Amino acid sequence: MKVTHKGYLRSTQVAFVALYTIIITGSLVRLTGSGLGCADWPKCSDAKFIDVSSTHAAIEQINRLFTGVVAAAVIVCVLLAFKLRPKRRDLIGMSIMLVVGVLAQVMIGAIVVWTGLNPISNIAHFLVSIFLMSVAYMLVQHARIFRLTENATPRGEPSLKDKFAINLVRLMVLATGLAVLTGTVVTGSGPHAGDEDAIRLGFGVTRVVRIHSATVWLAMFSSLGLAILIRRRRDLADILQRSLSRYLLILVVQGGIGYTQYFLGVPVILVALHVATSVAVWLCAVDVYWNSRLSTQQQNVID
Repeated sequence: MKVTHKGYLRSTQVAFVALYTIIITGSLVRLTGSGLGCADWPKCSDAKFIDVSSTHAAIEQINRLFTGVVAAAVIVCVLLAFKLRPKRRDLIGMSIMLVVGVLAQVMIGAIVVWTGLNPISNIAHFLVSIFLMSVAYMLVQHARIFRLTENATPRGEPSLKDKFAINLVRLMVLATGLAVLTGTVVTGSGPHAGDEDAIRLGFGVTRVVRIHSATVWLAMFSSLGLAILIRRRRDLADILQRSLSRYLLILVVQGGIGYTQYFLGVPVILVALHVATSVAVWLCAVDVYWNSRLSTQQQNVID
């Protein structure tokens, strides 16, 4: 079977959407108090492998079953990557990384259940998901360039050479990563544990929220500094303006949701939106970094 460049790109996009979707369904498991709807693993309970006899069990069961969809999507990426011509080691490597990561997530998910939703294991579960989303994003971008060139990716030095701009991009990505990390600590300390008997980290919620907010503001100020620099430099605008504009937009939306949910007592709907947009913020930061590393040849191909 011949694999087209377009067909492979579509397979990576499906895997990307599946990985994003399971993060959202996983957050809904916790937010609906269904974290121990299936109190065992891999079976749902001692008596049943699959159990939808209660709402909590059904929600947790659906999330587990969707893992099969995610696994199938990333396995297809690997199989098709080996059939692509010319063969690309970067596509094969990233596809395999997704499969290994999904398998790791299955085991971490088991640990989450076995430890009664220990917040440390939950944090690890989410952070590995963020890592997988980053790899999936890179895989889609590499596959996209591969499709447009129908050959090896054009090589060359990154067109962004301004060291101050490069450092601002790095600071923005670092601050965004810290915001995601501290956000998981807020979640591990807050009221939505996934089950009323689940343990918490024990930190004061107000204190960790302030730390989390500080990292978000650091991301905001570094990105605004980059935006100001771009306005003064047309060459920088050509490289980063679109990706940075997307980042600033989603960061403002995310911040607005965050402050609103805090002052309203963290209602479930807003927390779910906050989780979904937190992933989007991180991906937009990765997108800015990706564009900062493109060569002139690659930018010309994409544009």
